[in-house]
Amino acid sequence: MTRPLDERSPVFVIGAGIMGAGIAQVAAQAGHPVQLYDAREGAAADAKRKLAASLDALVMKGRVAPEFAQATVARITPATAIDDAAGAHLVVEAIVEQAETKRALFAQLEAVVDADCVLASNTSSISITALARDLQRPGRFVGMHFFNPVPLMKLVEVVSGLQTEPAVAQAIFGLAERWSKTPVHARSTPGFIVNRIARPYYAETLALLQERAAEPAVLDACLRGAGFRMGPCELMDLIGHDTNFAVTASVHEANFGDRRFVPSLVQRELVDGGLLGRKSGRGFYVHAERTTTSLATPSAASAVALPSAARWRVHGHGALVERWLEGLARDGRAFDRVEDSAWSGLELDGAQLRQTDGRPAAQVAAETAVRDVALFDRAGTTEAAGTGSTLAWSASGGASEAWQARAAQCLQAAGWQPQRLRDVPGLVVARTLAMLINEASDAVLQGVCSAPDADLAMKLGVNYPAGPFEWLARWDARQVVALLDRLDAHYRGERYRASPALREQAWLQEARTT
Repeated sequence: MTRPLDERSPVFVIGAGIMGAGIAQVAAQAGHPVQLYDAREGAAADAKRKLAASLDALVMKGRVAPEFAQATVARITPATAIDDAAGAHLVVEAIVEQAETKRALFAQLEAVVDADCVLASNTSSISITALARDLQRPGRFVGMHFFNPVPLMKLVEVVSGLQTEPAVAQAIFGLAERWSKTPVHARSTPGFIVNRIARPYYAETLALLQERAAEPAVLDACLRGAGFRMGPCELMDLIGHDTNFAVTASVHEANFGDRRFVPSLVQRELVDGGLLGRKSGRGFYVHAERTTTSLATPSAASAVALPSAARWRVHGHGALVERWLEGLARDGRAFDRVEDSAWSGLELDGAQLRQTDGRPAAQVAAETAVRDVALFDRAGTTEAAGTGSTLAWSASGGASEAWQARAAQCLQAAGWQPQRLRDVPGLVVARTLAMLINEASDAVLQGVCSAPDADLAMKLGVNYPAGPFEWLARWDARQVVALLDRLDAHYRGERYRASPALREQAWLQEARTT
């Protein structure tokens, strides 16, 4: 039986690094007496001094009351030995990500703490079931995965292993809420929720870099244009390529080499060369004294008028289609409207500017017998993306130079900054969003989390502009599956296989329309 956890419950935090110190801070801020321990002598005392200094700085800026800062620091006591955990009601471990080291620590703790003390690990990817396997009381062991920086990031993944008692997981869930966090329940599978679902955000850009589809700054700008706060390359530079690569490799290995999670040769070369991002001064970008070069959005021409054409046809629906309709009406141009078209975009004197459906422009041109074909990416689906945002596009290798110029002009006329990519299937935003939706669908199918928790976790854990199921609601499951199937056919591997749950949703949508 687990004793209730409230603000009077003593908390013992092991590991005085960035994560451990942050966990100690939020526990102390919530009123708990906290002991902070680190195997390195003096580390816990140093962490307390740094916390005091940072809170003092916030007091000087008027962001924190002096009494609050003083009380928070006073509640934290540096511990000198594991045995000091004897009276703790909760122990949270935040040490090195090595399974055997963590197992040895918890075995040592079991000989010290009371039988009803909850043991929690802040691991980001190691199986909770595996960590608990040698414990005498595995039911009290749970994952409590915070995100960096702990005092600011709201999300906490409450991770249950096969033997975690539901009451323990629920007690930690409630405790996280009292710590002013937003908890979500997760089942212990590789990567849990966030680190699993987020893999495609990095993987698709890394795959495009390997194909030399565009430079990092262009791909980053395209995804920022879709509403993401940071592009994948700048985000990997911030996280550290060694850390990001290690998580990907861990998830890949834990999934028995599933091609969906295969690490990138591009990133491994950066790691092998010590180009780890901000921490080393260089990764995809050069970082020095808080400045970053080659990070600005690529330059593009300002908005222009729609090009002239003898015959305009507007196909389908979407953000760009609506802008083109407004522009044509404003300019008094005659056009045909094809609302029930199989594709969305523009047709100018027989040339076609289509939204990507997962096929390269060259394939579309060959299958439609239209020489002049260009494709544009999926536009942002949130208020964060709009006029002036970067949008990827490509053209068939057989398209005339005149048509390529007109296609770019059409995108500029709709208020977008067009950035040309090599003719790759799915461009960048469309294939990235499709893969995020696909991974989330599999996670829910496998009982890792609920769909609402997946959306919440991705927005709070990695600051996505929307959750994967929110994107799906604004898209169409049939179109997402079709795009994935075309990517799968193009690359001939298992990476782009559609989730059975997503495919079922597409079938149900199709049945409702027939």
